[in-house]
Amino acid sequence: MLASPGMLHHLLPPPHLAFAVPHAGPGTPHHALLPLSRLRGHLAPLAYASSRRVRRRASGTTVRASVGEVAPPAPGAVSEEASTSGPTKFSMKIPVGDRHILVETGHIGRQASASVMVTDGETIVYSSVCLADTPNDPSDFFPMSVHYQERLSAAGRTSGGFFKREGRAKDHEVLVCRLIDRPLRPTMPKGFYYETQILSWVFSYDGIHSPDCLAVTAAGIAMALSEVPNKQTIAGVRIGMVNDQFVVNPTTEQMEDSELDLVMAGTDSAILMIEGYCDFLTEEKLLQAVETGQVAIREICKAIDGLVQKCGKKKMVDAIDLPPPELYRHVEDISGDELVKALQIKEKILRRKALSALEGKVITILSEQGYVAKDEPSGASENLADIIEEEDEDEVIVDGEVDEGDVHIKPVSRKPPRQLFSEVDVKLVFKEVSSKFLRRRIVEGGKRSDGRSPHELRPINSQCRLLPRAHGSALFTRGETQALAVVTLGDYQMAQRIDNLVDTEESKSFYLQYTFPPSSVGEVGRIGAPNRREIGHGMLAERALEPILPPEEDFPYTIRVESTITESNGSSSMASVCGGCLALQDAGVPIKCPVAGIAMGLVLDTLEFGGDGMPLILSDITGSEDASGDMDFKVAGNENGISAFQMDIKVVGITLPIMEQALLQARDGRKHILIVSSDFAFHCLPQDEMSKCSPPPAKVLSLYAPLIHVMKVKPNKVNLIIGSGGKTIKSIIEETGVDAIDTGDDGTVKITARDLSSLEKSKTIIANLTMVPKVGEIYRNCEIKSIAPYGAFVEIAPGREGLCHISELSSSWLAKAEDVRKYHKFICLLYFSAILASSTCYVCFRLLKLVIALMSSLLR
Repeated sequence: MLASPGMLHHLLPPPHLAFAVPHAGPGTPHHALLPLSRLRGHLAPLAYASSRRVRRRASGTTVRASVGEVAPPAPGAVSEEASTSGPTKFSMKIPVGDRHILVETGHIGRQASASVMVTDGETIVYSSVCLADTPNDPSDFFPMSVHYQERLSAAGRTSGGFFKREGRAKDHEVLVCRLIDRPLRPTMPKGFYYETQILSWVFSYDGIHSPDCLAVTAAGIAMALSEVPNKQTIAGVRIGMVNDQFVVNPTTEQMEDSELDLVMAGTDSAILMIEGYCDFLTEEKLLQAVETGQVAIREICKAIDGLVQKCGKKKMVDAIDLPPPELYRHVEDISGDELVKALQIKEKILRRKALSALEGKVITILSEQGYVAKDEPSGASENLADIIEEEDEDEVIVDGEVDEGDVHIKPVSRKPPRQLFSEVDVKLVFKEVSSKFLRRRIVEGGKRSDGRSPHELRPINSQCRLLPRAHGSALFTRGETQALAVVTLGDYQMAQRIDNLVDTEESKSFYLQYTFPPSSVGEVGRIGAPNRREIGHGMLAERALEPILPPEEDFPYTIRVESTITESNGSSSMASVCGGCLALQDAGVPIKCPVAGIAMGLVLDTLEFGGDGMPLILSDITGSEDASGDMDFKVAGNENGISAFQMDIKVVGITLPIMEQALLQARDGRKHILIVSSDFAFHCLPQDEMSKCSPPPAKVLSLYAPLIHVMKVKPNKVNLIIGSGGKTIKSIIEETGVDAIDTGDDGTVKITARDLSSLEKSKTIIANLTMVPKVGEIYRNCEIKSIAPYGAFVEIAPGREGLCHISELSSSWLAKAEDVRKYHKFICLLYFSAILASSTCYVCFRLLKLVIALMSSLLR
């Protein structure tokens, strides 16, 4: 029968005794003497219900205050509100920009490790953090998942479709998930394997204050209050630039006039993540914006630290389990020179195979030497049953043993046994050692894996017009990274519709879709809906290209760019920017200027690897340099400014001077890739790599692209084009063979056709329908279309009819309007008036005859 925690604690000896327990952390011998109070923690897994979660909940601080009315908290001060019938509520106002945000915790989501509600205006975001009861198997990443959802009820709406419940995450929700995840991950300690889940919901939205950066701050606060042993508190803000002034957390109205959209997160002393886009802002301006955001973040983090001291839970520092230090020495001794040679292999696939073979060799040697226990956790050569076992009634207690109730504990041998390591730990350590050797090679030797210097870019090759039926195509290759970009042009029906919290119909006439198949890295894997990385990379490339597009008035097409990564060894999103720019030109899109993108890396602590201690910036990083380095900073733009940027780091923050150095080095890299080029109808310097594109972009519309013509009519004439129930517009489409006709309330008419003849036909019909006849104009050979008791309807132009009253149909008297058909099928008419309210044309046959007679008499 399984024992309960209470039974086990009752059976244990007094806490002043010390006994041998399994390895519990780095540097601890396999058997170490621990007080029995700590040994109880090792016995907990034997219980039927684990008490780990119960202990975490109990570790939180609960403060009871006097019951009464509590005034709103002063900025930066923690307000404590207790109730005899409810939980204690803690709240704090934090100044952010020109207003305050309200942070509340303790009264909601109490079974989570931590939960918090953050309010800005009437926008409210709720975030919670929960941990698994037991740790996952060791791995090289922190098992954290982030989920963000914007409830339509937050804006007083519900879904317009058949299913009223929110379903899979929308693209913009995925992007916010990434904004939350990326700054939190570097603050997590290595060796903490408890699965952690962050849930964020928008419960109220006022349409003024954006919830995305608020969700970053809310998640940072919840993580700081929880038991997760993160290193530092993080917060996030958005920076806009209106009238050349930086605005912290601008409103949605201010963002409409902003030249910059920067979302950043960091700690009180460093920057962890930035992402955004702008209209070719200079590096100096961007740095000023980041500095403004860093000041705001610093104040938020200091306030959060005060809240954590008041009501935060105890961190699970004891749960951190790192590989033993001895293992690093063993791996370095065995791999040694072979690892150095493997890291010097230039080709990615060959280098990966060499490293994989060397890793297997290290595991084999350690296994032969008796150091590796396969598929066991680090140091677990013996289980608890080997240390604590039930005492046999007839067993005699020998000298050196301790008899304490029903538990028999054996003495520890004076000669410690050989340390055993798990195979998983060996793999983790081998990866860290490989990273360490790679850094040392770059810092000491000044050479990277492919032989380049830190500032040097990989060879570039590009070509256009690959796909004859596509409207535009380009293949961009940079080293072992390759992107195939394809452009499709279409009309308004191809626009991407967006469903958001605001109850408005919104659509995008330009969008980029990024695909990263497993074949691009020589692997097999899942194929299906785009993952979060693909959505994020696609949005980054889309934002980089958007500022170069012409206004819709000049180029009324919907533009879709597809970037398929056919090879990948780092910087594939920036290859999508370069390839997408070439494909746009090949499709005949009149871009404002060409753009290029580059990814920058970083080795922060060069002193550890034989350097001078100054940070080393790497240009155009490869996949291994991304994985082993401290930063991945993607920058896109032209030679004068930046259009999009994204920075992720693996250390706990970088400073502004490091970011400045990276931005300036990235500008030099962009100039090398792309300086305004003559081959693109601009002027180019000889060192421009993209100007070597062969064959070059076509720069004209493809024969297979649709033709779109935009014409303006008077707004009150739009109904004439549409007709009753859309009858007229449908008949025009059927008669002429055009693809579509789109009308706007402002009188804009867009005609989409596959050939010029059908386009011209539809233009003529619409022009006739919406023409404004002038008094005195004569229309010849007009067909009588229909007869009414009061007159005849006559087609004065194709698709345009006028009414000729019965009294005006003839110079002689007519008993019935139908009698006119006896004499005429086609007649000539004179236009003399119109009623604006009905847009009906009034014409006259009798008056025309009188005018003709008068003119004839005058000519005599």
